[in-house]
Amino acid sequence: METSSPIALEVPIISARYARRFVRFLEGKGVKRQAILQDTGVTAEQLDNPDASLSMKAVTELLSKAEWLMGDERAPFQFGQQLDLPAHGLLGFAVLGQENPRRLIAMIVQYLRVGLPLMDMELSSTGSTFRIRLIDTWGLGELRPCLTKIYMGSIQRISAQVCSHFSIHFDFPSQSGPEQWNLLASDCDFRFNAPFSEVTMPLSGYPARGDDAGLEFLLARSRFPEPQPDATLDETVVQVREMIMSQPGRPCTTENIARRLGISPRSLRQHLAAAGTSFRQLRNDIREHFATLYLSDTSVPLESIGEKLGFSDQASFTKAYRAWTGKTPGDVRRHRR
Repeated sequence: METSSPIALEVPIISARYARRFVRFLEGKGVKRQAILQDTGVTAEQLDNPDASLSMKAVTELLSKAEWLMGDERAPFQFGQQLDLPAHGLLGFAVLGQENPRRLIAMIVQYLRVGLPLMDMELSSTGSTFRIRLIDTWGLGELRPCLTKIYMGSIQRISAQVCSHFSIHFDFPSQSGPEQWNLLASDCDFRFNAPFSEVTMPLSGYPARGDDAGLEFLLARSRFPEPQPDATLDETVVQVREMIMSQPGRPCTTENIARRLGISPRSLRQHLAAAGTSFRQLRNDIREHFATLYLSDTSVPLESIGEKLGFSDQASFTKAYRAWTGKTPGDVRRHRR
């Protein structure tokens, strides 16, 4: 596809908040901000301005500079997984409240088109199986794989609300095997050198939620402040915290996190101890923050909050929360009322 006109490339089209999140993602991997922004035309002032927008030219220059800094070819997909509905500036009530799967997936596609207009998407369906195909409308050239991975990561993260399995096809090669990609998304079948870049989602047997708990959790999470980068933190500690925050429930174990990082559980425990912390401490700190957020900002039953945070029953959740804060969940809920 031919490259878009120079005039079109200069038009501001995307919120600078995406660039800000991207830079923070790279900083979490140990890359210095100055190294990321140098010679890209993107300034620190733009990143800090909530109303700023970037042109396609600025976006491509930033991605070009960052691609070789990332090192891991899976990193763009990992960044895309951080782009859930709140990250796109959308709380998702209309999306997640839809009981019609066809309408629900169509709204997800439309929201992505509005929030991240760097690639187009073609939606099709056969029965209860949906397919989203990515289309390069800008002539991205060598940057197309990087941006495609970001989109696929975001689609997987958002659609996981309504789909339990994905087939993700990329129309370019990968040096990493499927088992390495599955460390980022165990619910996905990855294929490379496919005819098209597309994701297939079978929705049969996985209906949309009929209750409002998921929506209330989403609303509360949208008000959770973005963590500020801390240059003094160990890179592995930052990665572990991000993984726990994305899934603080029962699947969040030392073994699972170590597997996603590609190291042994023993090595992970030793590394965290050397950094002055532990997996248990990190997980409990995050669960305490989320628990207080959910208790204060939602009306979700205590049992559901405990389950979401990985507790087997309400009594276990109450005991842990009292040990963390000196208060019971009921105390916080009554104070809120």
